[in-house]
Amino acid sequence: MIAWLPRLVVALLVLVAGGTAGHWAGASVGAPMAGLCAGAVLALSAWLVADEWRVQRLMRWLHTASETEAPGRVGLWADMGYRIERELRVREQALADERERLAQFLSGIEASPNGVLLLDAEDQIAWCSRVAAEHLGLDARRDLLQPITNLVRNPDFVACVKASAGDEAVVIASPVPGTTLSVLVRRHGAGQKLVLTQDVTERHRLETMRRDFVANVSHEIRTPLTVLAGFVETMASLPLSDTERRRVLALMQEQTTRMQVLVADLLTLSQLEGSPRPTVDRWVSLDALVRRAMGDARGLSKGRHGLVAPADTHLLIAGAESELQSALGNLLSNAVRYTPEGGRIEVRWRRLGDGSGSLSVVDNGPGIAREHLPRLTERFYRVDGSRSRETGGTGLGLSIVKHVMQRHGGELQIDSEPGRGSSFTLHLPSVRLGTEQPTALSADTPA
Repeated sequence: MIAWLPRLVVALLVLVAGGTAGHWAGASVGAPMAGLCAGAVLALSAWLVADEWRVQRLMRWLHTASETEAPGRVGLWADMGYRIERELRVREQALADERERLAQFLSGIEASPNGVLLLDAEDQIAWCSRVAAEHLGLDARRDLLQPITNLVRNPDFVACVKASAGDEAVVIASPVPGTTLSVLVRRHGAGQKLVLTQDVTERHRLETMRRDFVANVSHEIRTPLTVLAGFVETMASLPLSDTERRRVLALMQEQTTRMQVLVADLLTLSQLEGSPRPTVDRWVSLDALVRRAMGDARGLSKGRHGLVAPADTHLLIAGAESELQSALGNLLSNAVRYTPEGGRIEVRWRRLGDGSGSLSVVDNGPGIAREHLPRLTERFYRVDGSRSRETGGTGLGLSIVKHVMQRHGGELQIDSEPGRGSSFTLHLPSVRLGTEQPTALSADTPA
């Protein structure tokens, strides 16, 4: 509240002082009353002019929104300027705090892996996060105030934006090739809409893999179960001779073994995916691994192939012996199964210049077309399904090999060409390679 009483007192004092001075001046010329009136008017006018000057100075300060202090030190207008200045500073600080909180909030949204898009009542882009722009193929600045349905023309997305009342997210193909998005639209504010996007490509891929995996496992198990059920029914309903019974039992044993191998491979994959990586302080002899794997391969081949092993390397591999044995064994058993009789299968070891090493299983079998190579390590993927089942494969061997190599920091490389055989190579990093000591079965000194 402005205190006007002091100003009236000041005005009266100015009138009295001016009148008194005018009275003295007028008395000297014989016109005291005229001098009193003139002095009072002049003094009050001067005071009003000075007061108006202070008002104008305060108004100029307000208009320029200067960062300097309010003009004046004393008086009503100086006090008013001080109060206004203090209120402005308080509001500026509050505005700065709000801007900081807004910046932090927007920064948090930008850091989120999900996209956020704000649409106005006309479905125009009012604000767009960087992630939402990447998801929908937009430019976060250039496309502001553009109708979203003109920029993203996916029919499912347009219908979702127009409906804007569902609680369920809609899964659509992103404008970005190879990306799948989950889009949720909610009403917000006065006619506005909030569009939330999430990249579900990996989740969608895993769900597809899970469905395919369950379907493949069901199919792989159903086939031998159907055969077993048929044989059981045959033995129960038909009189069979001893020779026929032995033949049926042999076939039943074959299908049982097939299911056992399948279950064992599934358990192996589950253990590989759910257990920690092998440590680098347990060493396995490479020569011993090769000897055991070659022995199993000779038993499977039964002399039908030429099997060649590398010379002793005296090298050690740091890792899980059972996993490494499974990886090499799977490669050799595949080579024996798919290489025609009389073919040659060779295991090769090579030390590379960077200290790493490669263990290869090379055959001169029929080879594999190039378009199949990227998918060979997928579970249950077969180049020729009927032939794979005839040879006893489960379709999981190369998937197991890939997982074993990933757990040991290496990789599986496949090279093949129809009519020229195949090469399956296990690349092992230098950190997992060591040299055998003459007096010890294991070593811990890397080569």
